[in-house]
Amino acid sequence: MRWQGLFEDLEAQASALAQAARAAEVRDQIRGEFASVLLFDRMRAALGALVRVRVTGLGTVTGRLTRCGPDWLLIDEGDGQETLVATRWLLTVRGLGRYSAPPPGPVEARLGLRHVLRGVARDRSRVQVRLVDELLITGTLDRVGADFVELAAHSDGESRRRREVRDVEIVSLHAIIAVRRSIR
Repeated sequence: MRWQGLFEDLEAQASALAQAARAAEVRDQIRGEFASVLLFDRMRAALGALVRVRVTGLGTVTGRLTRCGPDWLLIDEGDGQETLVATRWLLTVRGLGRYSAPPPGPVEARLGLRHVLRGVARDRSRVQVRLVDELLITGTLDRVGADFVELAAHSDGESRRRREVRDVEIVSLHAIIAVRRSIR
């Protein structure tokens, strides 16, 4: 009888050790998998959420996360204002929640900042562009190149017309922190 109790005790200890080892292995695997999660995946899971982001050279932007891409996010600030933020200048984000979206499809994964800026250029909206040196320039995006945009400078309140354009400024995409426009 004493031997039987001893073996049962040893088996219980071995089972507990095996369960602890398995639990540690699962925790380690979860940590390893989480290490591959991108900010883009976290943002896609939080579309529609109220977020607060801190951005280098811009400060804090608060509003609804309406869209995002691999290197940008779009925040509807309300009152007809939206801000497109280049995530390379993003410092912190609040309001994303704890979940991540599955990896994006091949098309969504390629919709970078240049693609969004091309849409803004087609829209002919007047924009404010914040640059890394904290300069704020205004005008209308004319064209988007591989690594730059052309911004037509014209008088406030005037639509972008050839006779109203005072100058065209070339802006490096790498210098753009954010693009703000009115969506009214």
